[in-house]
Amino acid sequence: MRKTLSLALLAACGLGLAQTAPVKERPIPRLEKKEGRYALVVDGAPFLMLGAQANNSSGWPAMLAKVWPALEYLRANTLEIPIYWEQFEPRPGQFDSTVLDAILSQARQRNIRLVLLWFGTYKNGSQHYMPEWMKLEPERYFHVIDKNGRPADSPSPFATASLEADIHAFTAFMRRLKAADPQRTVIMVQVENEPGTWGPLRDYSPAAQKLFDAAVPAGVLKAMNKEPGSPNWQAAFGPEAEVCFHAWAVATYVGKVAAAGKAVYPLPLYANAALRDPLKPGAPGSYESGGPTDNVIPIWKAAAPALDVVAPDIYLSEPAQYLKVLELYHRDDNPLFIPETSGGANVARFFFSALGLQAIGFSPFGLDYTRARPAQPGSTSSPDEFLEPTARNYRLIAPMMRDVARLNFDGKLQAVAEEKGKVAQTLAFGAWNAVVSYGAARNNRAVGNPEPTGRVLVAQLKDNQFLIAGYSCRVDFSPADPNKRRQFLRVEEGKYENGAFKFLRILNGDQTDWGLNFGSEPTALRVSVATY
Repeated sequence: MRKTLSLALLAACGLGLAQTAPVKERPIPRLEKKEGRYALVVDGAPFLMLGAQANNSSGWPAMLAKVWPALEYLRANTLEIPIYWEQFEPRPGQFDSTVLDAILSQARQRNIRLVLLWFGTYKNGSQHYMPEWMKLEPERYFHVIDKNGRPADSPSPFATASLEADIHAFTAFMRRLKAADPQRTVIMVQVENEPGTWGPLRDYSPAAQKLFDAAVPAGVLKAMNKEPGSPNWQAAFGPEAEVCFHAWAVATYVGKVAAAGKAVYPLPLYANAALRDPLKPGAPGSYESGGPTDNVIPIWKAAAPALDVVAPDIYLSEPAQYLKVLELYHRDDNPLFIPETSGGANVARFFFSALGLQAIGFSPFGLDYTRARPAQPGSTSSPDEFLEPTARNYRLIAPMMRDVARLNFDGKLQAVAEEKGKVAQTLAFGAWNAVVSYGAARNNRAVGNPEPTGRVLVAQLKDNQFLIAGYSCRVDFSPADPNKRRQFLRVEEGKYENGAFKFLRILNGDQTDWGLNFGSEPTALRVSVATY
């Protein structure tokens, strides 16, 4: 019996050693810029986030069992999920990492990367995720005051006590994350959520009014290309004065939280924006004031330099609106990242439009199984029907993700999505033009798909060799020299396994004579061309 106990003790000790053995630290994820292009570098190489954002109340251990199966169905490689201040600091100065630790552990088991969303002072313009002990002291952790002198349902960016509390909690969160995640499961952190204010354009409290009537900080004037020496915000910005003032106030607040967290653990950080209409912006008050909307991005860049990215949450339904947002947030000083968007079939193709602007990630909202979606009478649709438009993109791109990210960072990749009424697009690659057409018949006359679902990426592997992957389109090549004609030397159909292209067969004859056709199944081709 004594021998049995000794063996059992040794086994237990061995198990303990295995559980506490140090984990080799991986490199901290970072953003890298090259020739005006950005990459999110994870484990030393460019990484493309094929993301899914969980519903707001899905970040609890009891709910996670309804999150992971959706990620598996989607073929997503990144989950965006909230960390709630009210849970993390239930009592002043007492931090509870139970939820954070559970999410980290379960994500690692599934080889899923994480973007954690700090629901702190701001969540969609309100303070609803502040801890209860803060909500019960509105005199100390005070709200924006509207024009009538009444408190609005939005935290004031001038509440010093709120800022100090958020900094204390966020740094504790980042410190715990640094200690608990040497594997770098978490690749980015969102600081607050859609910060700003709905309703009042700004804080009208006496203290805020005094600042509004004072001189504009020189850094803000420079960022907005205004002449120095303006006596106050109204003189400098006219009708936009109040939204610019509030953007400066909110960005300064969020920037201080971000800077404190980054000093503890320098992960890439971003803030997200509830958008205004980029084509018909409307007057101040028609959109959330204070957040990083397109008209005040320079103010956010100046006031919150610890943020690596300001990112748009895109719920605009018109293609022209969607594409304009991508253009506005694709800046020399800002990587394009779509952290939140609708997940429907009408916008799924714009994942490729974002790729064409070197996006580092794309993440539709609400793609889990925690919230039932009402079915139409007589419908036999499954819960996966809502996930399917995003899943189609990720099934195609996930196996080749690292190649796509690298080629995009190197400036070798272009991608486009079909637009209604635009039946063909031409992508220039030096001596070659890739011609993308939609709804083309045998006579090569493009008429467009009945619904604009076409999408494709084309990447130049060598001078005369290309990688092509897409849906519902045709791709052909023409020499830039009009005196020459194209011929296909070799068209290989294949699939990616373990990040490498695996040859399956050569296509020729009817399958290439009129160009290269992409239908409804995930297809990747490696194509060599020549002239005669």
